[in-house]
Amino acid sequence: MKETTIAAISTAKASAGISVIRISGEDAIQIAERVFTAKSNIRLSGKKGYTCALGCAHADGEKIDECIATVFRAPNSYTGENVVELSCHGGLYVTNRVLRAVYDAGAEPAEAGEFTKRAFLNGKLDLIEAEAVMDIISARSRGAVKAALSVKEGALSKRIDAVKAALLSKAAHLSAWADYPEEDIPEVEEDELNSALQDALAELEGILKSYDNGKILRDGIDTAIVGKPNVGKSTLMNLLAGYDKSIVTSVAGTTRDVVEESVSLDDLILNLSDTAGIHHTEDIVEKIGVDKAKNRLNASSLILCVFDGSQPLTGEDRELMEEIGDAPAIAILNKADLPQAVNPKEVEEHFSAVISMSAKRSDGVDALIAKIKEICAVQDFDSAEALVYNERQRNLTKKAFDSTREALTALEIGMTFDAVTVSIEEAVAYLCELTGERVTDEVVDRVFHNFCVGK
Repeated sequence: MKETTIAAISTAKASAGISVIRISGEDAIQIAERVFTAKSNIRLSGKKGYTCALGCAHADGEKIDECIATVFRAPNSYTGENVVELSCHGGLYVTNRVLRAVYDAGAEPAEAGEFTKRAFLNGKLDLIEAEAVMDIISARSRGAVKAALSVKEGALSKRIDAVKAALLSKAAHLSAWADYPEEDIPEVEEDELNSALQDALAELEGILKSYDNGKILRDGIDTAIVGKPNVGKSTLMNLLAGYDKSIVTSVAGTTRDVVEESVSLDDLILNLSDTAGIHHTEDIVEKIGVDKAKNRLNASSLILCVFDGSQPLTGEDRELMEEIGDAPAIAILNKADLPQAVNPKEVEEHFSAVISMSAKRSDGVDALIAKIKEICAVQDFDSAEALVYNERQRNLTKKAFDSTREALTALEIGMTFDAVTVSIEEAVAYLCELTGERVTDEVVDRVFHNFCVGK
């Protein structure tokens, strides 16, 4: 582990009630003592871990601010090192002045994610759990927070460790039986080995399948709101966004560009695009808007197709239905507060999901959310389950799955146990890289590169 003591602002770099400057390393307490004096005159070096002191931060004999120093002693800290956190008033000048004093006292500026990186290197958490820290910070919905927190607490690591332990046990048995025939080592039973490999394969497949749900929770669902002019697309956009994001008037064709907003609905994030009304027009500007709407329709993972339920379906409505085809879509018969002129069965022929609602009166939102979950196959999803949350995790899990499958195939076609062992050991190596037990410095640096400074 590095011998330097690092420091950074761990709260947002903006005016706030308080700011926290975190100092971590062997000399963290001594460095903090050079810039902090407790009102009780008790030195920080004399305080136990998990204790605080009220006092003042100072530099060059000048008082900077009143603050609280919290002491954590190794190994019982976030990083596993000695840590002191100075909580001062949250003004930008005050915070930066205290940080500068800490640097002048001997600390080095922390790199992006270096506190969490040190926690990983000091064995406080594995690489999967470390990645979850950033997922918690960047979470945009309740579901995303629950999922990331579950991974941070070891839910995914425990599943990976269980598979790894089972494969290691079989690899060790195979190697011992082959290398020490003179010893009284139980013979490898093919049926038992086959069963163990089948179980490992099934578990890895289940872990891989969680990636799609993790991606939905993390990134959201790209969702296009489409329909002909004046069916209530912008009213629906504003209802879901919770404020007037799109302009709404009685004049058809008000929206001529794509209006975007990310909204959190229950445990889901929808990356909404309110598009121009799709219809035949000779207006050059409207044509550009219609083309953009069609492009967004084709690029989206989910389509909310809005119809005016108070007016009979038109040729343009039917053309839009045909253009959507088999894409994941929900038909919304809007303006349910008015007498209805659309027969729902006409729409149900083209859509697997049809709901009636009044965006103007905010009626039908719960039904829409339920249909979205159904279409995206997340209605029964528990966000607290262990999830594969990024491409690194998915890639290594897939490699471990493929190696395990190769081991099973080798066993089933009658290849030597040596060949089976090689594939099992490959799978174990990928799982060790996944958790960080065997990983290069380059991979570790890449993982923490996207962290914020101070975390």
